[in-house]
Amino acid sequence: MASILEKKLISTLKPNGHPYLNGPWTPNVEEHTATDMEVIGKIPTDIDGVYIRNTENPILEPIGHYHPFDGDGMIHSISFREGVAQYRNRFVRTKGFEAEQLAGEALWTGIANNPALSKRPGWGAQGYVKDSSSTDVVVHAGKILSTFWQCGDGYRLDPYTLEQHGAESWTPLGGISAHPKVDENSGELLFFNYSKYPPYQHYGVVDKNNKLIHYTPVPLPGPRLPHDMAFTENYSILVDLPLFWDPELLKVNKHHACFYENTPTRFAIIPRYGNQQDIQWFEAAPTYVLHWMNAYEEGDEIILEGYFQDNPTPEPLAGMPRAVGQLMANIDQHSFQSKLHRWRFNLKTGQVIEEHLDPRVLEFGSFNQQYAGRKTRYLYSTYSKPGWFLFSGLVKHDFESGESWQLDFGEERYGSEAPFAPRVNSKDEDDGYIVSFITDMKADRSECILVDAKDIEAGPVCRIILPHRICSGTHATWADGPTIRKHQ
Repeated sequence: MASILEKKLISTLKPNGHPYLNGPWTPNVEEHTATDMEVIGKIPTDIDGVYIRNTENPILEPIGHYHPFDGDGMIHSISFREGVAQYRNRFVRTKGFEAEQLAGEALWTGIANNPALSKRPGWGAQGYVKDSSSTDVVVHAGKILSTFWQCGDGYRLDPYTLEQHGAESWTPLGGISAHPKVDENSGELLFFNYSKYPPYQHYGVVDKNNKLIHYTPVPLPGPRLPHDMAFTENYSILVDLPLFWDPELLKVNKHHACFYENTPTRFAIIPRYGNQQDIQWFEAAPTYVLHWMNAYEEGDEIILEGYFQDNPTPEPLAGMPRAVGQLMANIDQHSFQSKLHRWRFNLKTGQVIEEHLDPRVLEFGSFNQQYAGRKTRYLYSTYSKPGWFLFSGLVKHDFESGESWQLDFGEERYGSEAPFAPRVNSKDEDDGYIVSFITDMKADRSECILVDAKDIEAGPVCRIILPHRICSGTHATWADGPTIRKHQ
């Protein structure tokens, strides 16, 4: 294996027993470039593109209680072309990251602490935390765009080299939330943001040439905590969810999220280039949803799929201090009980019909993005280790036949979010690969796996051994090679 260790960075992390700073969540402090990696099996020649994953990866000793969503953004990427793979990982050089490296210490506290602990004004909806750009990642107009879940600048990197291009110039004053959406058919980027100030939410469109062409309020009754959005060919879908900061505690600058079980979930359906007067609002059962999947139009209806939480504010996990148990429960799918769900919105009558599609606890799904905004047959969900934010395997759903198939990653093997990568010259919706990074705690290493999406139960067609064991993370994306190269 040929691996080049990049420039050494300042790290002040100290050993401790925090569950999300150890084991599969042990942070990486080194940056690598690797070629000629060990391969178990053979890398297919009909895959061309880049798998990119973002990671919450702290490099400095935190101020106050550490939450796993506080970590610095680290991008891990592996590119494929003509049967050859190359791996890289780099910290995202955000303004906060660079300031802390210069200071040699953490300057901002995290989301679970008193804002007064931060040594400088911060970013995001809370206003005092660091914009670590560590949550989501997409590729738009030929460049990576990494984003922070509570809104920030958005940072651009080269998909192949991970060369840094800095903060996005068109970012509005309210920032960009995690989970902007790329419409591969139009090349447009759809995004939203939210804050503690009226109108509390905005929505925007960036064209295929990376120019902001539309930006409008989507007013909410007060500060809210939306995490994702969806789109169809002609509409965008934003939400007003009944889990948000306690308004009374906000008056004294305390950010305590509560679930208001008697308040409906509201959906804002807006034409892609519409304004607030064009929004049609729908009400549905109270819940919280972290991630939406596809949405599409069918006659007078819009159909949306996502992961409905049966228990959005779970009790702390037992057998540990209450604060730790609450942190563990809040990011444990088996505690908040996320289920694959479908909503149907009738644009003429205003009627909403909804249903669970699968009784299993599932989340962090993916589908063939070439079909985004249009009706899809297949979805690939992850399932997790009970009590932990660790992905244990995959489920493939066939919405047409009602069948499903499962792939378990194996004992003490934990995956990343696993997007769909179409085969070169693919013919069918599921003609391609599921791609994931796997951390194998028994073997003390990490690898990238490719799984034939038509037969996930057969397991990986190849496994590529990475130069180091990487830290678990959240979101990932697949970017088509020819599309990227058109912009270079």
